[in-house]
Amino acid sequence: MTYEEIKKNPEVLALLEKGNQNLGLLGFTDHSIAHCTLVADRAAYILQSLGYSEHEQELARISGVMHDIGNAVNRSGHAEIGAILANTILRETDMPLEDRMIVISAIGNHDESTGGAKDAVSAAIILADKSDVRRNRVRLKEKDKFDIHDRVNYAVTESSLKVDLAEGKISLNLQVDNNICSMYEYFDIFLGRMMMCRGAAEILGAQFRLTVNGGKVL
Repeated sequence: MTYEEIKKNPEVLALLEKGNQNLGLLGFTDHSIAHCTLVADRAAYILQSLGYSEHEQELARISGVMHDIGNAVNRSGHAEIGAILANTILRETDMPLEDRMIVISAIGNHDESTGGAKDAVSAAIILADKSDVRRNRVRLKEKDKFDIHDRVNYAVTESSLKVDLAEGKISLNLQVDNNICSMYEYFDIFLGRMMMCRGAAEILGAQFRLTVNGGKVL
């Protein structure tokens, strides 16, 4: 089972589509295949930059593209639900048991309310997922109907995640329009996620750094 195969798997795609529809009705930002593909590619980039094997990068890609399938059932507990669904799907493939356990652990531990990094793959998924802050994750709606999550994402005009192997740093660099969202609102939503990223970076033997508008925040 490869990333390219799982990315085209009809059951995975159906679960992601249904989950994104469900979250849209609840007012959440985009959690579609576009988000999951970004997480998959970014997680692999993190591991590649830190010298991890191609096999570990592939497991991160697979975990990333499947990490939000649990939203099709319920947002509450979606990480744990997603791990169970992923296990069912991957059990029907040729993926070795050891690899399957790494994937479902990464999926089951990516939510900040219940999870945390347990190994390199789960750490990369957390960093990739929590750093996906960008304007085009906001669904089409009138600006006066934005909630705090919409404002925070819409205020981010530029976002990049960089890995510096020589310095041992993983940096999330944001440009934020303070006229749309205050830093207080940003941290009200993202402080827990950023602290989770710090722990994930430590699992990878690195330090996590957050800069906003050119200034170091974390």
